[in-house]
Amino acid sequence: MADLRCTIAGIESINPFWLASAPPTDKYSNVVRAFEAGWGGVVWKTLGEDPPVINMSSRYGAHLGSNRSVIGINNIELISDRPLDVNLREIEQVRQEWPDRVIIGSMMAQIDERAWKELAIKIAASGVHGIELNLGCPHGMCERGMGSSIGQVPEMIEQTTRWVCEAVDIPVFTKLTPNITNILWGAEAAKAGGAQAVSLINTVNSVISVDLDAMAPTPTVDGKGSHGGYCGSAVKPIALHMVAEIARSPETQGIDISAIGGIENWRDAAEFISLGADALQVCTAAMLYGFRIVDDMIAGLSNFMDEKGYKTIDDFRGLAVKNTVDWNELNMNFDTKAFIDQEACIECGRCHIACEDTSHQAITFDVAKDGQRSFTVVDEDCVGCNLCALICPVPDCIEMRPVKNDLPYLTWPEHPKNPLGEM
Repeated sequence: MADLRCTIAGIESINPFWLASAPPTDKYSNVVRAFEAGWGGVVWKTLGEDPPVINMSSRYGAHLGSNRSVIGINNIELISDRPLDVNLREIEQVRQEWPDRVIIGSMMAQIDERAWKELAIKIAASGVHGIELNLGCPHGMCERGMGSSIGQVPEMIEQTTRWVCEAVDIPVFTKLTPNITNILWGAEAAKAGGAQAVSLINTVNSVISVDLDAMAPTPTVDGKGSHGGYCGSAVKPIALHMVAEIARSPETQGIDISAIGGIENWRDAAEFISLGADALQVCTAAMLYGFRIVDDMIAGLSNFMDEKGYKTIDDFRGLAVKNTVDWNELNMNFDTKAFIDQEACIECGRCHIACEDTSHQAITFDVAKDGQRSFTVVDEDCVGCNLCALICPVPDCIEMRPVKNDLPYLTWPEHPKNPLGEM
């Protein structure tokens, strides 16, 4: 069996699956149920001290697929509205009862050195393994000078991180907002401030939908709505990109990564690990399917590792980073063509319509005397864009086949048509 143990910021965990700071980690009873289900750790829901927190009703909206599957959730919930001393007592109790599990204390304060340091010291005294600085919430708290109002300013990220690192002697994770032009600015600032790890991504600023009867964004609160934080499987591509940017940047080497964003299954987990994540945080999937999803994640990741011959997570962590490059470094002489498996084809015609109307008119169709339709790719017109393969409803019916050629690896800076020449 594969060994799923991992280490991040010097903290050892029985597996890489932690619950992120959110409603599932708001209290003793939730966290205990999570540990009973097999989660390796939790990041306790963000704690604050001043000003007081009062949450709204309602709080969640959803972006739904055609079959009512939840693609993403938008929330306007704030940090924990439970008394700080109650949370800290419960953290201490769980730490005593579950010594082999990780608890990270998430925190948030106004831009004031004393406030950050005093709160960090209180949280550290509860026995947490580390502290996560919530510098990313895009709603509610940022209007009070917290959350993303700090996380969008690198100088403030560095300053806040340094305050907490000076106040406590346990690992500090800086949680980054995706609502910024370049995620590296925040990661570099966190590293400069002394953070041992970064957590990302926090939620994406969004309006999930509009109630066309009430004429207000959802979720509506007494006829009005607001922007909120978007999470769930829909944000996974954004999170993968930002994790990869940090993992491959020379300026952020040496800082560990706690990856968050749309992790729903073992494959999602493996993808983040392959891009350099040291540990993982999950929220929306647990809210949609319950804590027991971790069973499938653990079993699936273990089976994948066994099949590939990876004995530990470190054996494949970061392996995809070297193959993650800027566009300018891709091979312009590489070519693929679509190939349609006629036996698997159900004659729906979606490939033809998509290619004919919106791509390169590279798929023709013929109708036999018996009415049967067949679709054929015209190789000289096919540019290998993949659209037909992506929209085909039959798995593996359309295959993208590489074209064999003897051309050398050619990047855009080396291309003869590049007016700037080599860059």
